[in-house]
Amino acid sequence: MKHLIAAALVVSFALPASAIAPNASMRPLARGEEQAPILVRPKSRPEQVIAQAVVDALPQRPKLRPLSEQEKAMTSQGNPQVILASAAVGLPQSLHPITRPNGLAEKVKAERRRAKREAARGAVCGDPALQGDVVGLVPGRISGCGIKNAVKLRSVSGVTLSQSSTMDCGTAKALKSWVDKSAKPALKNRGGGLSAIRVAAHYACRTRNNQKGAKISEHGKGRAIDISGFKLKNGEVITVLKGWRAASTSKALKAMHKGACGSFGTVLGPNADRFHQDHFHFDTARYRSGSYCR
Repeated sequence: MKHLIAAALVVSFALPASAIAPNASMRPLARGEEQAPILVRPKSRPEQVIAQAVVDALPQRPKLRPLSEQEKAMTSQGNPQVILASAAVGLPQSLHPITRPNGLAEKVKAERRRAKREAARGAVCGDPALQGDVVGLVPGRISGCGIKNAVKLRSVSGVTLSQSSTMDCGTAKALKSWVDKSAKPALKNRGGGLSAIRVAAHYACRTRNNQKGAKISEHGKGRAIDISGFKLKNGEVITVLKGWRAASTSKALKAMHKGACGSFGTVLGPNADRFHQDHFHFDTARYRSGSYCR
């Protein structure tokens, strides 16, 4: 028995691979030194077979519609799969987007130009997001007050101010930065978002906290604004006085207060002192140690 097994092994190793390979194998024959295997490409399937394959693959789609003359022409140019696939799903005959109505593009462009012109007419400080009027020099009634190049803001980044507020451009730009980066994000998921800001005070030639003998307030230099509340697009109003410690609004108000540090040099709120229980005070005074936030 052992002799028969050995003989069989010898014969199997002696035979070439092609002699012992299965007749039904789909693997290509090993490439020899003298002759490479002949590659046979599959024949092209008739268009009807392709169409039926598309229908079978998309059983829930609309049935094939008759080809248009344009599609027939494209089919004859060797693109039957594209045309048949588009027909199977009921797409328009053309593979290009439907042409826009005449004049639509020009109408849209004209509307955009008009909007830009309107924004530019009301823009101050060189920024269309800052809407208001140029005031110019505002003289002070006491020494230390006044603004050299004042503007009167009506809205900031689409958010209306409850009263037109006078300030310099540095303060206006700081306010815009705060509205964009802090105020809007803090209220974006409540009441449809921020609609208006309640301004408690802006330019006023006075001392700090109206205290006799105190230094001139930043309000008297056009560098400050006091904010007492926020109106949302659904009409809801959030005030600093009631909302600072309320569970439903405290987080948003404290985020806005914290976010003002950096854009403004001084940020005061209800935790600062008894003078700021009902509003935020923001000003652009600068200190060597950085922003003062309380």
